[in-house]
Amino acid sequence: MIVIGIDPHKSSITAAAIDPSGCQLAVRRFVVNAGTARALLGWAAQWPEHRFAIEGANGLGRGTAQTLVAHGELVVDVPSTLAMKVRVLSTGGGRKSDPADAFAVALTGLRQANLRPVAVEDQTTILRLLAERREDLGHERARLLNRLHRLLRELLPGGVAPGLSAAKAGAALRRVRPATATDALRRDLARDLLADLRRIDSSIKSNEAQTRYALDAAATTLQEIPGIGVVLAAKLLGHVGDIARFPSASHFASYTGTAPLDASSGNQNRHRLNTGGNRQLNSVLHTMAVCQSRDPGPGRDYYLKKIAEGKTPREARRALKRRLSNVLYRRILHDQQQAHQAAA
Repeated sequence: MIVIGIDPHKSSITAAAIDPSGCQLAVRRFVVNAGTARALLGWAAQWPEHRFAIEGANGLGRGTAQTLVAHGELVVDVPSTLAMKVRVLSTGGGRKSDPADAFAVALTGLRQANLRPVAVEDQTTILRLLAERREDLGHERARLLNRLHRLLRELLPGGVAPGLSAAKAGAALRRVRPATATDALRRDLARDLLADLRRIDSSIKSNEAQTRYALDAAATTLQEIPGIGVVLAAKLLGHVGDIARFPSASHFASYTGTAPLDASSGNQNRHRLNTGGNRQLNSVLHTMAVCQSRDPGPGRDYYLKKIAEGKTPREARRALKRRLSNVLYRRILHDQQQAHQAAA
């Protein structure tokens, strides 16, 4: 089986083909345009038995990966950090070029057995896009509110109270009586920001409606778990994708960064905090842990149990996050199994 490694860029991709022994057979650079896929497939056809390994199939390589999968090709995703380590070890130094990167990606695809196969984008991709859009809108709304707060503080004695909204900002602006041309400009700028804020609020409502519709299509029961709403459910499913790619709940916990890392040495047995993993999923689990440790229920009971064992509140929340990771794994796996049975 010939492995073709691809190092993608915005305007070009470099492909390197290696044989089962790891020897490079050929390397070629393709300009990214409407005919790239046809040219790449035509070049790869000289090896009847082949598969592709693409660096960053969810990033710069997404377009190429999805096009190849749509043509029935077998494609695996190679993490950039893993390909970088293979490149350094195989070249014996830090020398870097597109052909060397493509060769390292191919070598990784040849020797690494547990790389994630690339699948055709599905409902989870839609949810991830909607969740990312919601997050962007939230950041933009916070920026607008901060600027409105500053202008209103300069226009009104004492400014306005926290918890500013479009309605409250509009009411405050109606009380403004500019005494100078500078204050008149501040008022006009505040009106422009208020119009932007109303537009953002409208976009957030539209995004929430789209997300609810997409969640209904995904047939998920995640929202039955305390602490998970529409936004968090979409972010969870969007970042998890196919839960079957995780062999066990422990692998999933490692991916979410909730499983502590073994840092034992000699006779000393200890663990340390995992600061890696998918930080978006880790953030969702943190929100769930905060909600469940505060409100009555099994989550709070477990939290209080850990407190009684002598753990600090922060350590107890981390333990709860690890437990919630198992709950999420089982629930998502069950939902996907039910969906597959319904489709069969």
